[in-house]
Amino acid sequence: MFTPSEREELRRALIAEAQNDERITGIAITGSAAADRLDEWSDIDLAFGIRDGVALQDVLDDFTERMRRDHGAVDTVDVTAGAWIYRVFLLANTLQVDLAFAPRSEFGARAATFRLVHGEAAQLPLPAAPKTRTLIGFAWLYALHARSSIARGRLWQAEYMLSHVREQIVALACLRHGLPHAEGRGVDRLPDALKRDLEATLVARLGPDELRRAFGASVALLLREIENTDAALAHHLRRVITELVA
Repeated sequence: MFTPSEREELRRALIAEAQNDERITGIAITGSAAADRLDEWSDIDLAFGIRDGVALQDVLDDFTERMRRDHGAVDTVDVTAGAWIYRVFLLANTLQVDLAFAPRSEFGARAATFRLVHGEAAQLPLPAAPKTRTLIGFAWLYALHARSSIARGRLWQAEYMLSHVREQIVALACLRHGLPHAEGRGVDRLPDALKRDLEATLVARLGPDELRRAFGASVALLLREIENTDAALAHHLRRVITELVA
């Protein structure tokens, strides 16, 4: 297990390495460190802007070799968003290191958790929050599949679908309360009463009766969240969504 001091030493080393790389035009600390919310479990999140005319893949490959050779990286996985490439490293001491690379013209804040520490960054519009209508649509879609999975006796699939219903409910609630909505980042800061209601949507054990109970709780909470988000839409959907658990 890594220690916070080891993590911060590595963060400083990576920033210093990037500052000495003429191909890099900007360096930013992102994630929890940019928001001053570090704890002993936090990972490292850094972003780099790449100079025009430089192959981004070359810089990415060089950093990857260095991470493996000097910093104990044992595996990687890539996540892309537009022209950005996020390479996530797993280190031998279990530390996660996320290094993001973007062309100079697209290197800038993609979220509020972006703190420029070297060079320059472009002024970019922040990504829009997900449309609540989309979250609601996915919620009833997963609810339809939860119903059919329970009816067919596909208990594991039913649990899987119910989990996705709950994810949409959590995202709607987080958006309503002004909390981070993605990946459950804001759910622990929701009001205690709402979190108790979310507990009722959890499946305690696999079985038709338990799945139906959790399904009923999920549908009831979904309808309440839709009501809190869009009363007119809730009125329009209430009968058909209620029918799912009839």
